[in-house]
Amino acid sequence: MPKNLLFHLDTDPFPSVFDTVVAYDGGADHVKGYGGVNPDNVKPLIEGTIFTRPPKDKKHTAIFVSGSNMVAGEELFKAAQTHFFGDFRVSIMLDSNGSNTTAAAMVALLEHASDNLKGKRAVVLAGTGPVGMRAGVMLAQEGCDVVLTSRNLERAAQACEDMKTSFGVEMKPAEVKDEESLKEALVGAQIVLACGAAGVELLPYEIWKDNPTIQMMSDANATPPLGFGGIDMMDKGKLYHGKLVFGAIGVGTLKLALHKRCIQELFKAHDQIFDAPEIYTLCKEIIAENGGW
Repeated sequence: MPKNLLFHLDTDPFPSVFDTVVAYDGGADHVKGYGGVNPDNVKPLIEGTIFTRPPKDKKHTAIFVSGSNMVAGEELFKAAQTHFFGDFRVSIMLDSNGSNTTAAAMVALLEHASDNLKGKRAVVLAGTGPVGMRAGVMLAQEGCDVVLTSRNLERAAQACEDMKTSFGVEMKPAEVKDEESLKEALVGAQIVLACGAAGVELLPYEIWKDNPTIQMMSDANATPPLGFGGIDMMDKGKLYHGKLVFGAIGVGTLKLALHKRCIQELFKAHDQIFDAPEIYTLCKEIIAENGGW
């Protein structure tokens, strides 16, 4: 049987070691990483994947796009697919900065813990980063009324517009630059996500602990101080003051399992595309198969 070959195209100068390790753990027989890949130089790499194996063996070749810059990753992901035609294509996945798998794990855990997310007001703090935007998309697709926050209203508005263009979802921008604007953004919120940079507390304990409407919280930051004050990074559906809380490591175990599962799925057919919606669907399947997480 042909070897499962994964070609790792990274927009950074050096291919991610993390993504390489997970690729092997996910079932790739061999991983070949290329750094500094962009839309202008990707064509020969794609041609090498699609013109080599016969149709019946093309499913054993796949592409993984990553890097620290989500915008660059999206551009590379789209450019790579422009060189596919007819049956000359292989499966491809985008997970720049781990954003798709992390966002999917955060939202899928909330979806599983809730009877229904539809109609809930969800506030994504520091929502203009790669994880925040993708998590916002997934929440919106579940029927939530989503607010993306940023310290700059124009940046938040642009993020909402970009996600509408890419995924057809509506989200609202909000500027959060001090305690007063933070409290204002949280009015009526049932769900709060913290998706900011490592080591930045976005929501102090004193503000959220007595909030009368917040029901669920999920944090993407595992570097102290955490995104939410007063929680633990290991929290996995722990109740604080009647609020269900997921810490970054509590989310991270599912994120890693999802990442590995995505790699496995890439080699099941030669024409699959794994972006935010497909990865989120797969994450919910993993939770269902395990009866929870």
